[in-house]
Amino acid sequence: MTTTVQLRRYAVEPGRMADFLAWFPSIVPVRRQYGFRVLEAWVDETNDAFVWAVELDGDEDHFREVEATYNASAERATAFETFPKVITSQVNSFVRPAL
Repeated sequence: MTTTVQLRRYAVEPGRMADFLAWFPSIVPVRRQYGFRVLEAWVDETNDAFVWAVELDGDEDHFREVEATYNASAERATAFETFPKVITSQVNSFVRPAL
């Protein structure tokens, strides 16, 4: 079966990582409801960065379709009511194993 992985990289306001990390676990079960699996999540304290990888069965087109449904969902909207709004920029891209 094909799986697609998206790597998500966020720049976080200096000094606000703890706020983001307190909120982040609330979004994981919402993602799971739509079939996403969080593979890993990392904090780069030196560069005020948060990087995580999320996987979904299917190809990139399917990922985009499910993500659009997820983004428009009431569950996501509810989770984002408490979002601390600390991300100053982000880069999302589809990735594949190199080894």
